[in-house]
Amino acid sequence: MPTTAAARATLLAACLLACCAAQADTLKKIADTGKITLAYRESSVPFSYLAGTGQPVGFAVDISNAVAEAVKKRLNNPAIKVELQPVTSLNRIPLVQNGTVDLECGSTTNNTVRGKDVQFATNYFYTGTRLLTKRSSGIKGFGDLAKRKISTTSGTTNAQVVRKYDRDNKLDMEILMGKDHEDSLLLVDTGRAEAFAMDDILLYGLMANARNPAEWDVVGEALQVEPYACMLRKDDPQFQALVNGVIGGMMKSGEFEKLYAKWFMSPIAPRGQNLKLPMGKELRDNLAAQSDKPAI
Repeated sequence: MPTTAAARATLLAACLLACCAAQADTLKKIADTGKITLAYRESSVPFSYLAGTGQPVGFAVDISNAVAEAVKKRLNNPAIKVELQPVTSLNRIPLVQNGTVDLECGSTTNNTVRGKDVQFATNYFYTGTRLLTKRSSGIKGFGDLAKRKISTTSGTTNAQVVRKYDRDNKLDMEILMGKDHEDSLLLVDTGRAEAFAMDDILLYGLMANARNPAEWDVVGEALQVEPYACMLRKDDPQFQALVNGVIGGMMKSGEFEKLYAKWFMSPIAPRGQNLKLPMGKELRDNLAAQSDKPAI
């Protein structure tokens, strides 16, 4: 038994490190439990969302499912069960950290702050904060929102970006927080806010699935450009290599571009709307670079 406080502290630290290392061995965890748990979002169109009462669908959902199939092959166990766990902007990181979720692929920005808590795979999209508003509002950009109400979603980088922009430009906006993207949109739809600040691709997706898309418009210059990437637990190089291998293989083979065309250049559920958003330069460049570089 340790006889000094220093020795006891050293032993405790070693135990904690061993515990964390065990928790980070995702492939062993899946092999032992016979299941992999994938996170999904309920309204991050077209990445991960519910289109009716069925299973979640979307660009990121297809990537998650491809990873699950690769895990089954790696472990030589086609019977591994795929379980689905809904997450929000607020709880997605804790649920990855504590082992509830093994992989989260959705509309999550890869940045340096989050990188202290979780590991990110290869970046698979790039976006920036813009505004969704009703065409009748007359709003053309953030500068038109001085002393007016604006919504965004709790737990997102967009909330931080909008607060900083508001302070730096002394706009004195009243920023209302929705619990998810549907809630933030509802604040505008019901007149409680005049615009919804979020990643532009999510705004286009929400607009496409609105009751009357012609009532809405995405406006303003993007405040910043940020990458999306899948999240997994830190210090798990084997699982990270597997996830990156799946995404990188899709990028190299052309399957990624086919998947992009399916979700961004074709009609999508539930209303058959086509986002008509060609692949941007940042993402096209990353098909070759396969970088996981975070936003600052």
